[in-house]
Amino acid sequence: MKRLIECVPNFSEGSDAAKVDAIVEAMSGVPGVYVLDREMDADHNRSVVTLAGEPEAVAEAALRGTGKAMELIDLTKHTGAHPRVGATDVLPFIPIEGVTIEDCVALARRVGEEIWKRFRIPVFFYEAAATRPDRVNLENVRRGQFEGLREELKKNHERQPDVGEPKLHPTAGVTVVGARKFLIAYNVNLNTSDVSIANKIAKAIRYSSGGLRYVKSMGVDLKGRNLAQVSINLTDFEQTPMHRVYEMVKREAERYGVMPVGSEIVGLIPKKAIEMAADFFLQLENFSPAQVFENKLEAALSGAPLESAKEGKLAGLVRPFLDAVAAPAATPGGGSVSAFAGAMAAALGQMVAGLSRKKKSQAMHVDKLSAALDELRRGANELTNAIDRDAESYDAVMAAFKLPQGNADETRLREEAIQAATKGAAEVPMQVAERSVALFERLGQLEAIAAASMKSDLQVAKLMAIAGARGALANVEINLDGIKDAAYVSSMRTKITALRERLGDAPRATSA
Repeated sequence: MKRLIECVPNFSEGSDAAKVDAIVEAMSGVPGVYVLDREMDADHNRSVVTLAGEPEAVAEAALRGTGKAMELIDLTKHTGAHPRVGATDVLPFIPIEGVTIEDCVALARRVGEEIWKRFRIPVFFYEAAATRPDRVNLENVRRGQFEGLREELKKNHERQPDVGEPKLHPTAGVTVVGARKFLIAYNVNLNTSDVSIANKIAKAIRYSSGGLRYVKSMGVDLKGRNLAQVSINLTDFEQTPMHRVYEMVKREAERYGVMPVGSEIVGLIPKKAIEMAADFFLQLENFSPAQVFENKLEAALSGAPLESAKEGKLAGLVRPFLDAVAAPAATPGGGSVSAFAGAMAAALGQMVAGLSRKKKSQAMHVDKLSAALDELRRGANELTNAIDRDAESYDAVMAAFKLPQGNADETRLREEAIQAATKGAAEVPMQVAERSVALFERLGQLEAIAAASMKSDLQVAKLMAIAGARGALANVEINLDGIKDAAYVSSMRTKITALRERLGDAPRATSA
């Protein structure tokens, strides 16, 4: 399996192209590293570079870029609209393929130690790599910027770096290294130069102030363009899509008599995020990612099953999963099939909401249907991910049973591992059941606003949601039989009863 990560170093230089060229050249010289993108912004006085490749190669490239930035960037002479604490200001690692977020955390920690060893630049860790809860959020680490942090380190022990001495590098400051999911840097420009309005909008939309989940934002003064900007970091675009953020910025802007005059993406963006925005704004009928040429080509080149004379296109799409379920192996089994049933229910619900909002008869419900579509899409993603998670949790139980039990210590450790793994195998289907029951209820709410012609499809979706929930609960119950923690078992059985009541199921006897 390929092991790929992304790294998106942010450098505090956005005006001098020669300096940025030199930094990029230093990184691109590492074999196996691909420089996918580079962005410079003179107002922010900042550049963002996107690297991808094998983890160790990308780590070395990031280190070389940090060293070159130290040589070329002097923060004592630096000004710009964007907050910064280092020449290499932020260095996040993102898992792409064959790599977990935990792998990226370990890599971030190693890179942080190496930055100090090679360049004597102190390091803070943030996001998933943070060593303290107050350092998870980047804005907390960067509070006061280079100048403020330089003074505070002289007297405040709580602000000391995670790696290195409690003082900044004289010209390169500190570097903030982390591990995180894919982040979209998305900015909305307003037809006003009043940055206080951008700050008010940013406060309204960001999660820390009670706004949208997975949104971080601030107001920025674009002096070179005589505009104010709402600068946004979107940390989970599937949970909070770009179009939802843009629409909220637009509504908030109207309160102050201004409006967006454009938006921009800094760095790269997943194709799925664009597809979701296109579907929302264009209200495309029957849109599917399979209609995107590049998606179709990628599937063909990767050896994905193509339709044949004997098996049609739709059958070809599900055949690999059906074959895996039919194989004489323990996984994927009933838990994965339950998650698949729930995901199918959510997908069918998306179809109902998507088609209904195209119909003139449902015009008064377009906003509610669009909101339902987003919610159902998130549910489908979660349940789809649970297909593999359920199989993995069962495999973990089997691995625990295979542990040695030659002496008392080994027997004890084996039993502890079995109990922990069995709890994990109960948690995954419980999450599937909870999501499927919530989906069943949401589909019921959709009945009042969906087109009448969609009635049978909606009914099928609800039946699939019920099947997913009941199947998942059956998997929870069978795992509870092997768990010795009475309080845990009692708590889970209480949840099971509550979920069955929400489904309208009659009470059923359970083992004590």
